Amino acid sequence: MSKITPGKNNLISDVGSVKVGNVTDDEIKTGVTAIICDQPAVAAVHVMGGAPGTRETDLLAPENIVEQVDALILSGGSAFGLDAASGALAAMKEAGRGFEIGEHRVPLVPAAILFDLINGGNKDWGQYPPYREMGYEAVKVAVKDFAIGSCGAGTGALTAACKGGLGSASSIIETGAGAITIGAIVAANPLGSPVIGDSGHFWASPFEIGDEFGGLGPIYPLPDDTASLKIKHRELLKSGSNTTIAVIATDAVLSVSQAKRLAIATHDGFARAIWPSHTPLDGDLVFCLATGEAEITPDLETIIDMGAVASATMARAIARGVFAADSRDNDLMACWREKFQLTD
Repeated sequence: MSKITPGKNNLISDVGSVKVGNVTDDEIKTGVTAIICDQPAVAAVHVMGGAPGTRETDLLAPENIVEQVDALILSGGSAFGLDAASGALAAMKEAGRGFEIGEHRVPLVPAAILFDLINGGNKDWGQYPPYREMGYEAVKVAVKDFAIGSCGAGTGALTAACKGGLGSASSIIETGAGAITIGAIVAANPLGSPVIGDSGHFWASPFEIGDEFGGLGPIYPLPDDTASLKIKHRELLKSGSNTTIAVIATDAVLSVSQAKRLAIATHDGFARAIWPSHTPLDGDLVFCLATGEAEITPDLETIIDMGAVASATMARAIARGVFAADSRDNDLMACWREKFQLTD
């Protein structure tokens, strides 16, 4: 495998026709992110956290009849945020998308949520939460070049060390059959920490390309508190106030089983970027989308390479989301730039 380079925008949207729409509410401190493709894409999912919140993920199992989806939703709001998929469903139906059944079309829009109810935002939204409307709008505003940081599903995200955020990254790998693009998007809201001790250096730093999340690099020697467990809201552990939810996408041609395997491998990126990850109180989850637009069916050796690259790309996306977060009114925690005194 040759040297890995990021795509044009270093975003998941470098993969074929993938687009992303973000809707942000700074008063509530929450948001919704929609990931859509021009055509239905092969999809799979793998959950490794102990507290997931999902919608229509069973249909993505390799043994089930559905192989492709129209969109994916990542949302804040805990269980309330699952309403975002209903709004996205309506927007996709208006666009003529969906699984054809007789005279009807039913869009397939799996979703995952994170817990951002305890973050300083005003959650007094009345009888019904706003997520259905946010999901609808997120589909409508989907673009190729989108913002990361304190926006979309990452708006109200927190980590054990600082604010979390919405991150994205991409990688291009050369194969004997041509170039394959892999992209990641993630709403990082983990129980654990993305930085090594109190150093501000990211756990993901060995995978950084250029200075995409500050260019600090690894820290040597490792600080004395490297192995110390920094846990967010330790006094509220029963709340399940966490979760890192993500999508890995590729333009390679994959079966559902191969997409599932890529989602599994991508979880290594969580472990490379967050300490600890995959805890009983995280809902850690990775969706996989395979658009097939590169028209390359990878052999076994390439699939192994893709798993490694997907893991590294996800680790970078997590760090980029935390690095890009900024300060907002009534924040409970400082953002990375503020806490670790980075100057532009």
